[in-house]
Amino acid sequence: MPLRLSLTAAACLVASAAVLGAAGPVAADSPHTGSGATGPGTTEGVGGGVGGGAPKDRLTVTVRGSGDRAADGTYELTCGPTGGSHPRAAAACDRLAKLAGEKRDPFVPVAKDAMCTMIDGGPATAKVTGTWRGRAVNASFDRTNGCEISRWQTVEPVLPAARG
Repeated sequence: MPLRLSLTAAACLVASAAVLGAAGPVAADSPHTGSGATGPGTTEGVGGGVGGGAPKDRLTVTVRGSGDRAADGTYELTCGPTGGSHPRAAAACDRLAKLAGEKRDPFVPVAKDAMCTMIDGGPATAKVTGTWRGRAVNASFDRTNGCEISRWQTVEPVLPAARG
């Protein structure tokens, strides 16, 4: 039994490292090939619209099966200035600005070869499309394993806190 616990703990550590690697720093001028976010990476258009004439962030967020009927649905989110029908637009724009400041791309998918814990986080799914930081976004989210759950939580409150 102790060997089994050691292997489980090791698997959790490896999965955590994979998640951190997948959601880690991203160069501001990197196009993120295959990441769900393409195009020129700029630091303009983040959160409060930093920079003169900076492009707005415009995202459409569709959530299903979150466990909260009020959170499910399709919302528009604009940042720079903050607006749209998103129920927590200001907090969502603040989170995206913080991730941009950390040079993290919240829309990059989990690496295909990532080792993830087999934890089911429930049936919630989300789709985010639009423009962020001057780049096209077309990202899908779910909660099918530890890596995907962590990825979802990274972008909360852009996505709602889901109940498994």
